[in-house]
Amino acid sequence: MTLAHGLDGAALDGSAYLHVVGLAHRSPAWLDGLVSAWSTYGLAVFAVLMAVGWWRARQVGAARTAVVALAVPVTVVVAYAVNDALKLVVREDRPCQSLRVTTLEACPAPGDWSFPSNHAAIAGAAAVALLFVSQRLCAVAAVAAFAMAASRVWVGAHYPHDVVAGVAVGALVALLMMSAVRRRPDALARRLTATRLRPLVVAP
Repeated sequence: MTLAHGLDGAALDGSAYLHVVGLAHRSPAWLDGLVSAWSTYGLAVFAVLMAVGWWRARQVGAARTAVVALAVPVTVVVAYAVNDALKLVVREDRPCQSLRVTTLEACPAPGDWSFPSNHAAIAGAAAVALLFVSQRLCAVAAVAAFAMAASRVWVGAHYPHDVVAGVAVGALVALLMMSAVRRRPDALARRLTATRLRPLVVAP
């Protein structure tokens, strides 16, 4: 198993992956449809949570609070970029390609690498970043992140270790970036309020 030839994910937890995919095939069609829909469109929930966090922070009237909330989507984008770069380094084939199994989600073309999961990274980053804005929103996002990670295995898009790594990458990037923002919110707020972006941090 060498990175030069790509990670052999099947050797890590291929049996667990096959167990989950087999369970999905034996499950009711309505359940598979629900999980598939969440896997495909569930990331929109994190966008809504981020928007709610920003709107509430802006209404409070403290520019420093709104700045922290605005940093959340930026952090998620950075986490996605970092995670996607890791994919190019590790080069792990999708499990549906390596194990040749039929999955709920169409098997991606070769070169669409599996490790780490981008969906899981986005979800993990959003959950951790929202902790700096609202504990309630973070709690909702954490549950949604777990559901997103699990759904990616259920539909056959990723091995279990792919989604665990994705959540970890997203969470780590979010922790580092949001900690940095929280140390200098006033300076950032002053800069933004002096520009045309002032409406984003101060309610009219």
